[in-house]
Amino acid sequence: MNSFKYTNGFTLESGFVFPAIEIAYSTYGTLNADKSNVVWICHALTANSDAADWWKGVVGEGHVIDPAKYFIVCANILGSAYGTTGPLSTDPHTQQPYYSNFPLITVRDMVNAHILLRKHLGIEKIFLAMGGSMGGYQAMEWCVMEKPVIENLLLLATSASESAWGIATHTAQRLSIEADGSWNTASAAAGAKGLKAARAIGMLTYRNYGIMVQQQTDSDHEKTDHFKASSYINYQGDKLVQRFNAYSYWHLTKTMDSHNIARGRGGHAEAVLKDITQRTLIIGISSDILCPLVEQRFLAMHIPGAAMIEIDSDYGHDGFMVESKIISEHLGQWLASL
Repeated sequence: MNSFKYTNGFTLESGFVFPAIEIAYSTYGTLNADKSNVVWICHALTANSDAADWWKGVVGEGHVIDPAKYFIVCANILGSAYGTTGPLSTDPHTQQPYYSNFPLITVRDMVNAHILLRKHLGIEKIFLAMGGSMGGYQAMEWCVMEKPVIENLLLLATSASESAWGIATHTAQRLSIEADGSWNTASAAAGAKGLKAARAIGMLTYRNYGIMVQQQTDSDHEKTDHFKASSYINYQGDKLVQRFNAYSYWHLTKTMDSHNIARGRGGHAEAVLKDITQRTLIIGISSDILCPLVEQRFLAMHIPGAAMIEIDSDYGHDGFMVESKIISEHLGQWLASL
């Protein structure tokens, strides 16, 4: 992992100014002579810059996004817990971590940080910007904000704006964090139990009835407690608490809530999407209940010339990471046609 520190002041959409920001990022492969082989991966809610780790089967040697062919960049998003400026970073005014005083971040703020890193790396063109879920929010916004820079766009399990369903889910998750008695204390561990509960709510939307019944049903029909499904949810919650932070989770769900491609652009998503000129591939997952196919069909209807693939998968929203084989096949075919 690499780090870039920008010290000229970074102004958010809200007007808040960071005197400096730090951006953690990973790169794979080599920039070619004419700088035409850049693939920029935008990551989702709790991921990090190591895309080759969390997107195995899509990114890496021998895969469709291969460092032997492409110069691959993935930057950790503002507000996260993996090295980029976030709630646990030191506030230069107090010399203490920001914690709950960290400002609200929008997707456009995140993209502006990506743009700073792009310029720092000497990248003038991005052959392909790609992202799933919240990563798709960033990639889509970037195509609007820097139209001449990005040539091609891949969107997976994402939408033009955060839905009322998504906002309601995130609100329930934040209420879980806020109900933790340790929340808002000056500690990196504040809200840990609440974060575990928030993750539990999230898992119910990342997966679905079918896959949960298929994989987590007990074979012992005499059980009255200690069910497999309960253990699975507890395990997933504990795993996130060990690697993430409740302050970051709280703030990043707020970021997702504010996502609306039409905000400040006339209020009509259809018109904004029609102005996206990048060649676009959209992939949706049949069983996704968090960002269902209706959202991707809306994108495909309004982005000129967009191609859309609907993947029949039991894995719900998580299918955009789990179904790496079939995603790679479709992406490879599409890239070969460009």
